[in-house]
Amino acid sequence: MATGTEPHPKSGGVRSGTRAAIDAPHLRTDRWWLAPAATATGLFLFVVYSTWRAFANADYYAAPYVSPFYSPCVAENCEPMRSGPNWEIFGGWWGLSPAILILVFPLGFRLTCYYYRKAYYRGFWASPPACAVAEPHKKYTGETRFPLVLQNLHRYFFYAALLVAGILTYDTVLAFRDEHYAWGHMGLGTLVFLLNIVLIWAYTLSCHSCRHIVGGQLKHFSKHPVRYRMWRWIGKLNDRHMLLAWASLVSVALADFYVFLVASGAFDDPRFF
Repeated sequence: MATGTEPHPKSGGVRSGTRAAIDAPHLRTDRWWLAPAATATGLFLFVVYSTWRAFANADYYAAPYVSPFYSPCVAENCEPMRSGPNWEIFGGWWGLSPAILILVFPLGFRLTCYYYRKAYYRGFWASPPACAVAEPHKKYTGETRFPLVLQNLHRYFFYAALLVAGILTYDTVLAFRDEHYAWGHMGLGTLVFLLNIVLIWAYTLSCHSCRHIVGGQLKHFSKHPVRYRMWRWIGKLNDRHMLLAWASLVSVALADFYVFLVASGAFDDPRFF
């Protein structure tokens, strides 16, 4: 007679002989797959769009706006731009788009981000697909083997993300100039850039690594009141890390698309003054 504790015929993971033999894959009755499916769809759409824009190598500058995907421009084949950083450091880069040299840093920061790990682990690898839903994998090695061991580079990508955020802040300041590089300009694009840089900084500073760097190694908060206040402030941002991750992802794509519309002549930047 079966007792309900016999080893499951399928071995490995939640189906191993040391686990209770439950035939049902899960006991959830809600549409648990909607969240990971929406996550996968959102990330996939951004990957498609950013790949197209990165390899397009065109329509990324419309004075005084420069696409965040292409700033700073560090190749000789960059479109001449006087409103943003344009450093000819890497030569012609074999004719490839200069955005490829830049996107690796913010992309590395987001890919190793703790929230995005959860997002694509669930959305693409089904590890786990959802709470109370069994993993389909027989073995789980975590982030101890290649390629997931590269997640440990997150802190270093954070430092690079700070530099990129600083450059985008500079671009936002220059967005207050007109096409003749005179101060006192404000257009719809200026507001788009302002919104983007606020969300970029909020997402970057809400990072778990940032919170740990500020106060994670302190043994006595009372001896470090300034760092303690900063740690608490970043902790409040960290509570909204998921929301800020998605909002900043949309805003940076929106800023790039706005520059594309203006640079391609499909849209004229409305000016307020």
